[in-house]
Amino acid sequence: MNMTSLLTAALLAAFATPIMAADPALAEIVPTLTRGTPWKQTAAIPVQFQTFHPQGMVKIGEDFFFSSVDIRTPTKRFAQLQDGYDRDAGEGVGYLFKMDKSGKMIAKVQLGEGSVYHPGGIDFDGRYIWVPTAEYRPNSASIIYRVDPQTMQPEEMFRFKDHVGGIVHNTDDKSLHGVSWGSRRLYTWPIDGNSKPTNLAKSPEQLRVMNRALYIDYQDCHYIGGSKMLCSGLNNYRASPDAAVFRLGGIEIVDLKTNQATWQAPVELWSPISGLPMTQNPVWIEPMSNGIRAYFMPDDDKSTLFVYEAVTK
Repeated sequence: MNMTSLLTAALLAAFATPIMAADPALAEIVPTLTRGTPWKQTAAIPVQFQTFHPQGMVKIGEDFFFSSVDIRTPTKRFAQLQDGYDRDAGEGVGYLFKMDKSGKMIAKVQLGEGSVYHPGGIDFDGRYIWVPTAEYRPNSASIIYRVDPQTMQPEEMFRFKDHVGGIVHNTDDKSLHGVSWGSRRLYTWPIDGNSKPTNLAKSPEQLRVMNRALYIDYQDCHYIGGSKMLCSGLNNYRASPDAAVFRLGGIEIVDLKTNQATWQAPVELWSPISGLPMTQNPVWIEPMSNGIRAYFMPDDDKSTLFVYEAVTK
């Protein structure tokens, strides 16, 4: 075999070999965090292109992939429900970006069609990035894609009659798990050998389970092994009826067998640029030997990738 053939074989082998997804060590390390665990900022990397409204993020090797929506015409609320919707569809364009660690864009791909233009929280299963793209309103419709991170080629996997705002791939029991608008509904789709759901003959009403955890709405979720997902998000609160809105972020571990949160903690970190919680938009968390490292991108358009470390031992 000549050198060219050897190199080609090596590249094909590397392409076929799954890359490490979210590390299962997180299931053991994250629950050691407490409200008293100190967070230390270690980097603030300006993103060198317009990010629009980022949604979900994964880190593969040294590169970052994040979903985002360019809102061209914001949705408008109706005075009363129309066809089951509380607002119109608006207009926009959905993207998945690939970015290097310096904040430079490597590639992008457009996702969605028509009124389905809002990508949500994403997951990486070691081979594909899973991206739900939905209408920008509750009780609507979604297209679920998987994207090859090498080629950035999207493949439509299925459509679903609800707003799917985040998705994870449980690679242990071969299933997909989605969260609805505000993560109030949780969905499970067993998949076949081609990663196609086997239960789509059932209606969304038959498949959904209500989320019993209420203090944050999930923005971005990732599978961490052991039939568990790690979710980040936020919600708005007031100290009194007339007080200003206070936005609190947090992270949770959800058992996908029972659809219940098994661990929860607030993340009391806010963007120095906008004052928004660090968990406002995409979050990626990875383990360290003595704790975790978290990547946050809380701000729209002119984003900064903030890197924090939390030492737990």
